[in-house]
Amino acid sequence: MTAGHLQHRPHRTILASPSTATRRCIVADIHGPQRLGPLTPLVGEWEGNVGIDLSYHNKDDETGRTGYFEKAWFHPIPVQENGKQSLEGLNYKMTAWRHGEEAMDPFHDEVGYLLWEKATGQIMRAVVFGRGIAILAGGEAKPRDTVLHFNATPGSPNFGILQNKYLSERAQLMDFKSTFTIVDADTLSYTSDLVLKLAATGGEMHHTDKNTLTRVKK
Repeated sequence: MTAGHLQHRPHRTILASPSTATRRCIVADIHGPQRLGPLTPLVGEWEGNVGIDLSYHNKDDETGRTGYFEKAWFHPIPVQENGKQSLEGLNYKMTAWRHGEEAMDPFHDEVGYLLWEKATGQIMRAVVFGRGIAILAGGEAKPRDTVLHFNATPGSPNFGILQNKYLSERAQLMDFKSTFTIVDADTLSYTSDLVLKLAATGGEMHHTDKNTLTRVKK
């Protein structure tokens, strides 16, 4: 073929296919952050200064409100496997100080786990309070749900409540409900409601807590 017969062929850039390792990284970037389903937005460290605690004050023999400042953190844990059951989850800690007592010991401290079973949509809140109370509360949630409900009752074989002897004789826990709400990407609010049977009054009362927290670190 002579030079006169040569046709100009436009230059083409050939993009090499990404390696298997690269593809895995891309997939991890896309799906990794959502591995925890509805718990995903909670990851990080949080602070909130508008907490309100409504409880029975033994010293005053009356129900009163307490404002508080709170810190919380939620960290991912490895997948937990119980036979064929797989649980995604976070371990967490929440600590609260009464307003004006931020430099002193906290008046509330809790540690626990938030768990989600993708196969069934079951969510769990396993929490231990420093006062000698342990609760496993449960509910259901879809991967993108932004409102999470947890419930527990004494004697339940699945989602129950335990407390130390002193408390069970004086402030028996009858019911527990809590809700976490993802307000936006960096705002979390929660409510909790403990129904107590008080020996001091002979009646029941709702010990409630609520706060709104802002993410300070991812």
